[in-house]
Amino acid sequence: MNFSRREFVKTAGVAFGAAAVLPSWVYDAHAAGEALFNVNKDALADAALATAKRLGASYADIRINRYRLEAVNTRERQVLNVSSGQNFGFGVRVLVNGTWGFAASPLVTAEEVQRVTKEAVEIAKANAPYQKKKIDLVPTPKVVGTWKTPLERDPFEVPADEKTTSLLKINEAALGVAGVNFVNSSMAWVNEQKYLATSDGSRIEQHLVRGNPSFSATAVNRTTGDFQAVNSLREAQSIGYEYMSKHDWAAEAKTAAEHAVMKLTAPSVKPGKYDLILHPSHLFLTIHESVGHPTELDRALLWEANYAGTSFLTPDKTGKLQFGSKIVNFVADRTQKLGLASVGWDDEGVPGQEWNLVKDGVFVDWQTTRDLAKVVGRNKSYGCLHADSWGSVPFPRMPNVSLKPAAGNVSQDDLVAGVENGILIYGRGSYSIDQQRYNFQFGGQTFWEIKNGKVGGMLRDVAYQSRTTDFWGSCDGLGGQSTYEIPGSFNDGKGEPGQSNAVSHGCPVARFRNINVLNTASSPNAGQMEDDH
Repeated sequence: MNFSRREFVKTAGVAFGAAAVLPSWVYDAHAAGEALFNVNKDALADAALATAKRLGASYADIRINRYRLEAVNTRERQVLNVSSGQNFGFGVRVLVNGTWGFAASPLVTAEEVQRVTKEAVEIAKANAPYQKKKIDLVPTPKVVGTWKTPLERDPFEVPADEKTTSLLKINEAALGVAGVNFVNSSMAWVNEQKYLATSDGSRIEQHLVRGNPSFSATAVNRTTGDFQAVNSLREAQSIGYEYMSKHDWAAEAKTAAEHAVMKLTAPSVKPGKYDLILHPSHLFLTIHESVGHPTELDRALLWEANYAGTSFLTPDKTGKLQFGSKIVNFVADRTQKLGLASVGWDDEGVPGQEWNLVKDGVFVDWQTTRDLAKVVGRNKSYGCLHADSWGSVPFPRMPNVSLKPAAGNVSQDDLVAGVENGILIYGRGSYSIDQQRYNFQFGGQTFWEIKNGKVGGMLRDVAYQSRTTDFWGSCDGLGGQSTYEIPGSFNDGKGEPGQSNAVSHGCPVARFRNINVLNTASSPNAGQMEDDH
């Protein structure tokens, strides 16, 4: 199953992410009971690792994972769907003659573990003659430990009627706005229970939870046939059910509905050069496409060319390329609070950590795994290996990639005050980026005119164009920590066969000077373009 770029922005009700590629027959775990999951994982790991060593593997690991999934969908005053499922299985990865082999199964028994391990070794041996360069792993410390997403309330212990009631209240708040005709809302929750054992001696257990509530309000002008929608600005996070009480979803839905009505009569933007103030609810996706993907080392090495292209960054540009202005600092982080890609350890036992990708505007480093690190002269991995299920091959995936805020107490109003002719943008909309993550175009949810340092009325039909280094080079203002948010998405597609990764991009509000703005109504394709990732 391939994940299009449009699936990156789907609402939570259909965005199960992990295990979305698994066949339906592995989901009937309830019928078998909880006993299905109570296996002796250490004993199974011992069997896999011993078998791999005996058959000539220089390295091996086994992942025994359980995934729980739940989604609720509503529309207006109706509950459309409440669904849940879970699955359980294991995957074995071996390194033989410098070549990877992988095999997996949903039958978690000692006999099946040994059979699958043998199959993985056979696959590695069959592929070895075609391996142009032997895999060489950097070392990583032996780890025995556990890690859990910090939770105040487990979403899987919350009754379904409480969840549906919460969503219907959101809908009611939007429907209370005159002119709003349609509203839908949803929430999705994922729990990954992951066990990893490696031939290096690591034994790791992790429980990862993430949630994605969302809604969309639509207003219709029945005279003209025009309709406008505004979606929720809040995004998925690594959090428990407390997300539903920590944010006022009903109040946001009412505001979104009001904005949808306003969009029906808002004037269309005049194309030209504008200064832009970009809210985190919008900027996070621009970061994802123009910073997150270009700094994936496997993409830069052409290993990912079949799936939405390569990167304008190359290893020789490390430490040399002026990626943005001097105030631009991007960090990759697998430990960030609420980050969807935050973990204790990655899928080969490398600890979660933070490192610089862009420092003082200069591109300085990559996203790496144990077999990628040596390619760019690193002696350790940054821990970017991930698989979206026990049945998927682990490979390099994006960590949380975030823009650091200003050190001082800079507000959004402070940034707006320095703009004579500009636009303030909230939320994500249509977008497009080329195959090297260099030329791009982004829309949004709502757009507000800025004149002489003040935010004025709403605009519509706005999209902006730039090139990655030009855009980040034009950044001359960042909000402080008080403006910082950490939006994210369940679904970031990559790989062949496709896998889906959950990832977040923290950022403050930011200001960009003299950016080219299009009118998407006069240039229809500008509002519909998207890349094929």
